This record gives sequence, C-alpha cells and structure tokens, in this order.
Amino acid sequence: MPLAIYPGSFDPLTKGHLDLINRGSRLFGRIIVAVLVNADKAPLFSVDERLEMVRHATGNIANVEVDSFSGLLVHYAARKGANVLLRGLRTISDYEIEREMDAINRRLRPEIETVCLMATEPYLHVSSRRVKEIAALGGDVSSFIPDFISERLRAKLQGKDLI
Repeated sequence: MPLAIYPGSFDPLTKGHLDLINRGSRLFGRIIVAVLVNADKAPLFSVDERLEMVRHATGNIANVEVDSFSGLLVHYAARKGANVLLRGLRTISDYEIEREMDAINRRLRPEIETVCLMATEPYLHVSSRRVKEIAALGGDVSSFIPDFISERLRAKLQGKDLI
C-alpha cells in the first residue's frame, strides 16, 4: 500500500481535516500529515503548536505520521518516497484549485498522483479560515474543531498561550 502525503497549513486542524485523515488511513499504508511552513503566511498558531495539535488529534491512528515541510511539496514527497498526495474537495472552487495544482505538480514530478476525497456532509463548508473568523467574533466553533483545539484557539485569540 502506498505512502500518501496530506499537506496543509492546519491553522487550526478541523474536524473536516480529521475526517479526511481517518478515511485516508484506510486507503493508504501510511499517511504523513505535512504541516506547511510558509514565511509568507501569518498563521495564528506556530508550526510547533500545529504539529503538537495534529499529533494529539491523530495519535490513535497507527499509520499516520506528522511532520512539517517548507519549499515545494513535490520535493518533500520525493524525499519521503511518496508518490501520492491526498487532498480534500468541498466545493467546485476547491476542484479547480486542486486540478491546477495537480497539473503543476505532475509537470514538476510526473510520477506524482493526486487523490482527492470528497468532504463528507457535516464538513462541506468547514475551513480553518472560517473557524478563526467565527471564533474571533465570539461564535461557537465546537462543531468544527476538536474540543482541545477550541480551548487553545480561544486562548490564542485572547493573547494567551496554553502550551
């Protein structure tokens, strides 16, 4: 069974991400959840915080590893010996973005394959960006993210760190 890379910023990890990780873990021999390090973005949580949260949330899934990467995803996948990228699709616009990225990735590394899983119904409109917006405006995000992350998100938005 192949090794798949599931890349993303995971800022924060959502229940939609977890659903995809769980479903992917049944399809692939191993999955590396790869947290993107991108100096151009201004994530709410540090790379170390995101790694810790993803590890905590996926610790019970035997064939899931958590790592971070910077640079081109296809280079990272090659270093790890992976030829499969796992991605999630929620909307038509997600499909268009993923189709474009697949074409670019295959141009850079022809042996790479992108496998997209459709989001399950409860998570069709859940994104990290929306979760942060809702939380920042005082909304309840408990149905979108694990409880322990919800507590950390509240603390972070209040200027406190729980690590």
